[in-house]
Amino acid sequence: MSVETKESDIIVRVAEVMIEELKLEDVTPTSFEPDIDLVDEIGIDSMDLATVALVLQDHYGIRFDEDDYPTLTTVRKIAAYIAARLAS
Repeated sequence: MSVETKESDIIVRVAEVMIEELKLEDVTPTSFEPDIDLVDEIGIDSMDLATVALVLQDHYGIRFDEDDYPTLTTVRKIAAYIAARLAS
């Protein structure tokens, strides 16, 4: 599997992982609003985010710093974080 490097591709992959890992219904990766607040509007907690981060770490071969979790509040922010890690 090729690893996506464009932020738009990463957004779709993050949405796919969110939907799969959190068992979200009635949403697809392309309809997942990338700027929706995951905590306030969807109700994702720190354990959910940690689960998603672990899957994404394995997929992209990067490490999420636990101190950064509080800033990762939207799919777009998570995708930008991954893109920045891949670029460094």
